[in-house]
Amino acid sequence: MMDGMMGSGMMAWMLLWGLVGLALLVLLIAGIVWVVRWGFSSTQARSSERAIELLKERYARGEISKEEYEEKKRDLAA
Repeated sequence: MMDGMMGSGMMAWMLLWGLVGLALLVLLIAGIVWVVRWGFSSTQARSSERAIELLKERYARGEISKEEYEEKKRDLAA
């Protein structure tokens, strides 16, 4: 005999699909967070590399002294 309009088997399927939907939502949010964090970290790495290159160019042109070059290089590495 059925319990109400749906049997207990139907209730189990509803619960299962609810959990599947929740798991997919969590995966979607985690994926978005990962992509955003990955994008920011790669942008920061590129800008840091570019800053070091500019510093090397300024030192090569004689615009800054060796001490100033070393100091700024340490600051950029930190």
